Amino acid sequence: MTVRARLLRVAGLVALLALVVAAALVVGVPDAQRLRSGVLGLGWWAPVAFSALYAVVSLSPLPKTVFTLAAGALFGLVAGVVIVVTGAMLGAVMAFHLGRLLGRDTVRWLTGGRLDRLDPLLTGHGLGTIIVARLIPIVPFTAVNYLAGLTSVRLRDFVAGTAVGILPATTAYVTVGAYGWQPGAWPMWAALATLLVLSVGGLLAERRRRRKSKAEPKATEPEATGAS
Repeated sequence: MTVRARLLRVAGLVALLALVVAAALVVGVPDAQRLRSGVLGLGWWAPVAFSALYAVVSLSPLPKTVFTLAAGALFGLVAGVVIVVTGAMLGAVMAFHLGRLLGRDTVRWLTGGRLDRLDPLLTGHGLGTIIVARLIPIVPFTAVNYLAGLTSVRLRDFVAGTAVGILPATTAYVTVGAYGWQPGAWPMWAALATLLVLSVGGLLAERRRRRKSKAEPKATEPEATGAS
């Protein structure tokens, strides 16, 4: 994915969230407390079922953002973050093992060709790379899960990197869902700003990585010539 395409994706995400906020201001929203009370009244299985559903959705290319926002709206900020992170971690570990079981060709088909674009990012790297990949909201969550299973990344590094890396963006999205009922609330605007910073920072990091990868062959060329 080119830098321009990533910028368009970020712009689209910001526009979508702004549209939701505008609709809430104009049309109005249902009572959040009543909705949450109804969900929590279903008992302990409601958050468990939501986490399980999130884990299953994490195995597919379906957008997880909608479910993350819904978790905030239905369960609130703290419970929503716990539920989403639990489901995301379960789905990530399952996809990691499935990636190793299914092989490269099947994973390429499942991820819609994203495998080849992400391969240079993960291959030969470990915990730090997983954390960076997770910090960037526009890097496809599912594709990284499957691809990591095809690399030399250790499971413990994958789990730790995923747990640390998804927390900022997950918290931001859940916050938007939790406070979307109150469009003027400062936590929601802080969350939107966080998502914007993470996305732009990710774009800059990816741009720097591309420049570095292009410069490396040129730097090693004289040495290779001298050895021949």
